[in-house]
Amino acid sequence: MNKAVIVGNLVRDPEMRTTPNGVSVTSFTVAANRRYKSQDGQQQTDFINCVAWRRTAEFIAKYFTKGSKIGIVGSIQTRTYDDQNGNKRYVTEVVADEAEFVTSKAQNTGAKQQEAAPDGLEEYEPLDDSEFPF
Repeated sequence: MNKAVIVGNLVRDPEMRTTPNGVSVTSFTVAANRRYKSQDGQQQTDFINCVAWRRTAEFIAKYFTKGSKIGIVGSIQTRTYDDQNGNKRYVTEVVADEAEFVTSKAQNTGAKQQEAAPDGLEEYEPLDDSEFPF
């Protein structure tokens, strides 16, 4: 079984392009913290290259930006190609089959949302329930 589940923050804005056949593909990198810290107390982070195709690619490109927290489920893929100089290059990446929001839009916008509603809630007028039959 080849299954990868990653939760982290986007390192930069996703880059979407279209293949000559019209298929959408988005490349992005996720910074995922490890569960443990180094001996000197520093948080260890992995930078994982990812790619998504078709509707998942379009979803990620539309709704996620640099710093957004994202959850993805996919599989690890390795491939090789020859660069412009004829050197063989090896690539390991996660092919994202699913992508999810991990935080709410309010949490992603941070301070901007807090200015509008200090408690993170909209203000409502109190409801007069004295006329309800129950």
